[in-house]
Amino acid sequence: MSDSDDDLFGAEHVRVYRETGGARGYHWRGTTILLLSSTGHVSGQERTTPLICAHDDGRWVIVASKGGAPEHPAWYENLLAEPHATIQVQADVIPVIASTAQGAERERLWKVMVGEWPAYEQYAEKTDREIPVVVLTPR
Repeated sequence: MSDSDDDLFGAEHVRVYRETGGARGYHWRGTTILLLSSTGHVSGQERTTPLICAHDDGRWVIVASKGGAPEHPAWYENLLAEPHATIQVQADVIPVIASTAQGAERERLWKVMVGEWPAYEQYAEKTDREIPVVVLTPR
C-alpha cells in the first residue's frame, strides 16, 4: 500500500477503487474498505460511499458512525428506506440486503468493528445516539 492510498477519501477514493478493482483503496489506514452503492431516499440517485468493513460469516459489516455526529449518515437513511444495495469488495460487485444488528449480535459486531477501527469508541462517546451496526447479506 502506498502512502497515497492512506490519503484517499470520499469521491476520489471511490474513483480510484473502481478504476483499480480495489487494488488501490481496499487496504486503507490499516483496515479494509468496501464501496456501498445505495439509492438516495430523497433524490432517487445512486450514491456510493467508501466504508470500513469486516467480514462475518459470509456477510459484511459496516458502521453508521458519521464520526459521532448527532444524526445518522445519509447512506444509512438510504438503506432504511431501501435496504437493497450493492457493494464492491475489491473487484467483486455483490448485491446485498442491509439490516441493522440488534441486541447481542450488535454488541458482538460492535466489538469486531472497534477492532477494525478503534476510533469508533470515541465516536460513540461524542453522540447520544446508538451508532448503528449494519449487516450486508448477499442476495
